[in-house]
Amino acid sequence: MTYIEIMNDDLRFDPDGPVLLVGGYGVVGAELARLAAPSWPLLLTGRTPAGGASLAEETGAGIRRWDLSDPAPFSAAVRAVVGVVNDPDDRVLRAAVRAGIPYADVTRWTARLQRAATVAATLRPAAPVLLSSSWMGGVGALVAATLATRIGGADTVEIAVRWDLRDRAGADSVEFMDRLGLEYEIVEAGRRRLIMPLTDARTVMIGSSRTRVARIDTPEQFTLPITLGVGTAATRIGFSSPALTSALLAVKRSGFFRWGRGERWTPLRRSLLYSAGEGGEARLRIDVTGPAGTRTATVTDPRGQAHLTAVGALMALRRILGADGAAPPEGVVFPEATPRPLDVPGFLESAGVAVAEEAGPAARRAA
Repeated sequence: MTYIEIMNDDLRFDPDGPVLLVGGYGVVGAELARLAAPSWPLLLTGRTPAGGASLAEETGAGIRRWDLSDPAPFSAAVRAVVGVVNDPDDRVLRAAVRAGIPYADVTRWTARLQRAATVAATLRPAAPVLLSSSWMGGVGALVAATLATRIGGADTVEIAVRWDLRDRAGADSVEFMDRLGLEYEIVEAGRRRLIMPLTDARTVMIGSSRTRVARIDTPEQFTLPITLGVGTAATRIGFSSPALTSALLAVKRSGFFRWGRGERWTPLRRSLLYSAGEGGEARLRIDVTGPAGTRTATVTDPRGQAHLTAVGALMALRRILGADGAAPPEGVVFPEATPRPLDVPGFLESAGVAVAEEAGPAARRAA
């Protein structure tokens, strides 16, 4: 696909038009469509509209084909755009920014988020561009920012994720498996260095589950040092099966994720984690340390990671449309840096997501 072909897309801003969900009937897109339909008219797009026909009928949404790998131009008049499918050539981003349409995205790993921020800033957006791809559609970063306000700021943010193997997982959700052989940059004690994924393993309690977790490349480790000024940002992942966690760590030690990085090995890499399960529980723990001590939150969504990501995407959509009582953000922003009149834990609870907060000793004394 060439840049000239991408420029043929014609999105137009219509304040009374539908919200465009690109990838709107995928695993996460369908959850977001159901959450957003009561508030806004929707237009769902994807490669095969027949696959989303029942969802469109359920939500009252329009549905059209927009295959981002097909250079055929797409045209629509919409009030906002949410990307819930990978946009590898920034095609949707460019079309939305050129048209001055509020845009949010929840699908990018760190390198692609960095590129998207650069592309959008170069195009000088007149409407908000919210890159909300940190863990679970920005939920982890938003909760971290909320905890930071409780303790007067944040010096360290540590996020531990428990991946439930029973959960539904779309193809995009396990793309991080393709990056397990690549070094990535972290900020630790105020200094930047490169590390390999699946290192620095430790065991933590995530809710009632004792979970072995190890480092993984996620966007909030790039954004939180910028937005909250933290000196250390760390995200680790573990799995509901201790045997799988041990197996992945062993595979990593074997060097497979380095020598098996090519496209030939993609099906095998993703098969190590991909699940078409009927549903599991999404759970993550966020620990924030600041001037007044440490505060911890455990976020649990019994409806799974697709639903929790969709809730994060819904919060992003509300912010770019100014639906929470504050003016929409300006320019290119990350979720934890947007204006926050929204009570994040309260909003999550209203969506069926439990948030259990616990103060450390110093934080308790400051309360």
